[in-house]
Amino acid sequence: MSKANNNFEDLIRRVGIDAESRAAHKTKLRWQMLSAFNKAAQRQASRQTIRRKIMRNPITKLTAAAVLIIVTIIAVHYFKSGGPIEESGDLPNPIATPQDDPAPELAPLDIELPGAVFDDTPQDNRVPNLEKPLGRPRPPFMAPAGTRNVALGKSVSSSDEEPIIGEIEMITDGDKEAADGSYVVLGPFGQNVTVDLEAVHNIYAVVIWHYHKQPVVYFDVAVQVADDPDFTTNVRTVFNNDIDNSIGLGVGKDMHYTETNEGKLIDAKGVKARYLRFHSKGNTRNDLNHYIEVEIYGKPAE
Repeated sequence: MSKANNNFEDLIRRVGIDAESRAAHKTKLRWQMLSAFNKAAQRQASRQTIRRKIMRNPITKLTAAAVLIIVTIIAVHYFKSGGPIEESGDLPNPIATPQDDPAPELAPLDIELPGAVFDDTPQDNRVPNLEKPLGRPRPPFMAPAGTRNVALGKSVSSSDEEPIIGEIEMITDGDKEAADGSYVVLGPFGQNVTVDLEAVHNIYAVVIWHYHKQPVVYFDVAVQVADDPDFTTNVRTVFNNDIDNSIGLGVGKDMHYTETNEGKLIDAKGVKARYLRFHSKGNTRNDLNHYIEVEIYGKPAE
């Protein structure tokens, strides 16, 4: 009560009430304020009493303990599983996203070139749609590692069964030089030769040497692949520079080119085939068809 009196006296001084002239008023105000202080203290004590009674109740204690146990179980499960608790039920197992096969390791083709007979590649302005000389060595051709010349030593057939010069087997014997005795001469006009790889292969590149002793251009050069030796099943054309459909394979979109010791490299884009057929129809010097070598770079199909 002394603390309350002190608070009251302090309040009296702050509001400027005259203690001597208004003693009755001061006394009344004192008791009113003391009464308010006492009621506030009683309410606070009542709250504490009720709280103690609630906590002493056995049901309340059990409820609090149960809540604490549930919270503890949830927390332990959460941290062990690394995330929130999943709803129960028959949930489908997650399906892994299918991944594409990794890209094959690539390596430059090891193409062994014959000796060059002439230094420059002069242009023959009489030939339409003629490819310009590169003016530098051909850049390496990249193919899956392990790709090799699968035509070496394979059997060859020809539309001209009796060549003017040489033997058909010379086209896959590995000799690419332009010297006499290294090439085959087929008859005039349209002719073709067919190579049997003896099994289906993924073919990535084809290189043709017609006759690079002179800078000539061969006409209507086309390369086809098929699943049968008669070229009736799954026939596809991988190169065609026949600009007027004179050999009957359709108008080609590829360009004429001048023969060099590098041969003509054709990107076959991994086409699958067993048989390859090579067409030509004369050249800028005469109507004959020459073949020195054909190389087919591929791998056995899986």
